[in-house]
Amino acid sequence: MAAPRRTLLKVIVLGDSGVGKTSLMNQYVYKKFSQQYKATIGADFVTKELQIDDKLVTLQLWDTAGQERFQSLGSAFYRGADCCVLVYDVNVLKSFESLQSWHEEFLKQADPAELEAFPFVVLGNKVDVDGGNSRVVSERRAREWCASRGDIPYFETSAKEDFNVDAAFLCVARVGLSNEHEQENYFRAISEAVSETEQKGGCAC
Repeated sequence: MAAPRRTLLKVIVLGDSGVGKTSLMNQYVYKKFSQQYKATIGADFVTKELQIDDKLVTLQLWDTAGQERFQSLGSAFYRGADCCVLVYDVNVLKSFESLQSWHEEFLKQADPAELEAFPFVVLGNKVDVDGGNSRVVSERRAREWCASRGDIPYFETSAKEDFNVDAAFLCVARVGLSNEHEQENYFRAISEAVSETEQKGGCAC
């Protein structure tokens, strides 16, 4: 019996500072949630292995700082990505309104071969806050935004309650696989990006 083929998928997680990007990733990979907020400086990544059909998939999830002063880090981290996850806080209107600029910024920096076809997934996080009474962005409004941009998959999540987190990232893996580069070109791009990052001394975490 042949061993399952291994696939590495590079996923970039973007969104305003404080929307819960790091918390979502920690919940997904480590099943941990912390109330202590610590801003991400620069960029960092975590990995998670999962099996999809006959493939062993390693998700390399890149957590980027939401502060605008770190956006210049973009191109080195975005290149070679297979999927981009856009995160907002359903209780903060500005974080939802920022999705458009994050979407545009990613496409500009990553410069994918097919702009229209590049896969995104949108997560509306923190649905647990105040029993849902604090939310200002309705699910319908978010879904309409996603539908108008090529039917982007949309999930409502809570990193704190571990609500919908696994389902969201499983979708991320699946759409990333559908966009998978030819293996040779892809791994060459990854190794170049990693070596470039290492030469810069990695991230200040």
